[in-house]
Amino acid sequence: MHVLLVHAHPEPTSMTRRLVDISAECLSAQGHTVTHSDLYAANWKAVFDADDFPDRVDPERLSFVAESRHAFANDHQTPDVVAEQRKLMAADAVILHFPLWWFGMPAIMKGWIDRVWAYGLAYGYRDAGNAYRYGDGGFAGKRALLAVSVGGPEIDYSPRGINGPLEQLLFPITHGALFFPGMQVLPTFAVYGAGTLDAAGLASASQAWRLRLAGLFEQAPIAFRAQNGGDYPDRHVLAAEVAPGRSGLMAHIADAAIADMDAEVGH
Repeated sequence: MHVLLVHAHPEPTSMTRRLVDISAECLSAQGHTVTHSDLYAANWKAVFDADDFPDRVDPERLSFVAESRHAFANDHQTPDVVAEQRKLMAADAVILHFPLWWFGMPAIMKGWIDRVWAYGLAYGYRDAGNAYRYGDGGFAGKRALLAVSVGGPEIDYSPRGINGPLEQLLFPITHGALFFPGMQVLPTFAVYGAGTLDAAGLASASQAWRLRLAGLFEQAPIAFRAQNGGDYPDRHVLAAEVAPGRSGLMAHIADAAIADMDAEVGH
């Protein structure tokens, strides 16, 4: 199998980079082919703007949808985006390694998604509007996993913790950026108190990550409800008989996974 490691941390001694190194070592030892996208080392352009479209459909007004459609369909994307798309499409699994900064991923990684997730590939698949999304799309068949280094203590991210459950904070990434274009997303792996772990804590976190990597292609994904699986008759809103009385983020996860999501799978 091919695994793409996308990572975003400028400090080589960080927990994020430690987990990246373990990923490369373990996955290679399992016989997988490992490819890296080290966004800081590559000085990745994080801002999605007019420079991403060297051949414009409309030079007067920038429509990201129209220009992305045109650029992807006509091979007019910038070389850095094309290179990342090739790595992504060759991968059977994608692991995003990042520190939790202000309840989300670093801007450089968000910019990687903004620029690489082109119209016709990650959205607007087959130029069919919203027909292929949330379980279907250009990334269908791929697995995805977040490996997140969290500075705060785990209790702050517990079901009633002050910061909110981590999986709910990351829902825009797992359900939005990854499941939307068709990826099967595994429960997040998290290391809490990442900047203050002692030697024993580092060893424990490292071992926990090795165990997760061993099941990368066997572990059940989060049971997000597929758009075209019958739960959304109009492709927009859950049917009245599905998760009755429930609303919000957790309504879009099948009942069997609710307990696991609330408990948060991680370190």
